[in-house]
Amino acid sequence: MEKDTEKKDGQEQEQGDEQQSPSSIVQKIQALGQTNIPQAPDSNIHVLSIIGQIEGHIQLPPQNKTTKYEHILPQLIAIEQNPKIEGVILLLNTVGGDVEAGLALSEMIASLSKPTVSIVLGGGHSIGVPIAVSTNYSFIVPTATMTIHPVRLTGLVISVPQTFEYLDKMQERVINFVVNHSHIKEEKFKDLMFAKGNLTRDIGTNVVGEDAVEYGLIDEVGGVKEAMTKLNELINEGKGNEQQEVIQ
Repeated sequence: MEKDTEKKDGQEQEQGDEQQSPSSIVQKIQALGQTNIPQAPDSNIHVLSIIGQIEGHIQLPPQNKTTKYEHILPQLIAIEQNPKIEGVILLLNTVGGDVEAGLALSEMIASLSKPTVSIVLGGGHSIGVPIAVSTNYSFIVPTATMTIHPVRLTGLVISVPQTFEYLDKMQERVINFVVNHSHIKEEKFKDLMFAKGNLTRDIGTNVVGEDAVEYGLIDEVGGVKEAMTKLNELINEGKGNEQQEVIQ
């Protein structure tokens, strides 16, 4: 009797799997347009994506693609604590967003003890600039752009001197972070930020791939291959330094 019940349970499980498999395939087709998803092998490198608009303290409409900073911050802590993760690749295609949320992400990434490399893909605009330069080494693809402009407010603004001072101090925080984590000079960054005539409806500059490297904002023009090579170099350098410390 026990064997019969085990057989029945096994048959029911097989039937359940057969019933679930078509629906899972349909879900894959609906989500990705294909049945087979490429599986990455177990890796010592964690990939972190910053896409769409960086969402801060106010929730954006559901149709907006967003990066929620309250989701990324715990991930960064987990990366720091996980001994299996030896390096981080940061993929950026963002229009910017909340300034304080973007700075929080930038400071967290910059304070990681593990090697980090960023790739600016379609765009790393606005507050995406500090995030792009927060890593140990940064890349930008030739067609990617980075928009540098002054800090702006949306919604109700009280027109008093204190509001201007608050904006000015916030802007200085952004400028200082970018200058301290890249090779661009402060005067040059401010020139790009306050340039007139480059953007149709705003003050600022749209910097394309090679120009970002020429200004010292980004370290190198390159994509996935170059970023992976550089990150592995940084990981091996870190291991070499650890071995020297152990020998001493």
